[in-house]
Amino acid sequence: MTAPDHLLVVGPSWVGDMVIAQSLYKFLQQQNPDCRIDVLAPAWSLPLLARMPEVREGIELPVAHGELGWSKRRALGRSLRGRYHRAIVLPRSLKSALVPWLARIPLRTGFRGEMRFGLINDVRPFDPAKLDQTVRRFVALGLEPGQSELPDVPAPALSVDRDGLPALLARLGLTADRAAVALMPGAEYGPAKQWPLAHFAELAKRLVERGNAVWILGSDKEAAVAAAIVDLAGGRVENLCGRTSLA
Repeated sequence: MTAPDHLLVVGPSWVGDMVIAQSLYKFLQQQNPDCRIDVLAPAWSLPLLARMPEVREGIELPVAHGELGWSKRRALGRSLRGRYHRAIVLPRSLKSALVPWLARIPLRTGFRGEMRFGLINDVRPFDPAKLDQTVRRFVALGLEPGQSELPDVPAPALSVDRDGLPALLARLGLTADRAAVALMPGAEYGPAKQWPLAHFAELAKRLVERGNAVWILGSDKEAAVAAAIVDLAGGRVENLCGRTSLA
């Protein structure tokens, strides 16, 4: 039997949007403190969801970005049948709406998107003037059918593993004797989305002169970019790219 307060949210595919989506989860729990929220999301994002107290479970979507993966989505949808009374689909693609439909979730909420007639049966109007920020779009999908007034948007607030921080600092060879500033110079689409490296380096030098520790974070892909910033900044910056996880 489907529980009346169990929701499945189909999450976004980007780190920033996944963090922003926590505002929706907070709003849903403000509306109904007893609701149980599970989030269907890419595997990389599960550590982020684990830092959101509002999320009961992060469920891995086992397909690559842009992949249809029909058989995988069908198997996942069938495994989720009977668990949820409502789904909220944050992306506007056809693929993102397939699992809730295959799971036969009775109420499937989302904006009008690419050829999703029938997959989304609670189609919400999209007013770009009113919904001028991604976070407002996400929260708007959490309104009950018939509601239109947007609430004050709650801010995301990931939980912090304070007990694990000393061990992490020790493993990375860092100390907490100075206030640290993290720089994240990478961008998925390269230089077109990046602040110039020379600017990062100049900022790093000024922060070090002010007494801050400066740590550059990112994946292995950003290691060379970080090394260039360290070189331009005179070597007084820690390059941690590829040495930390998202969590």
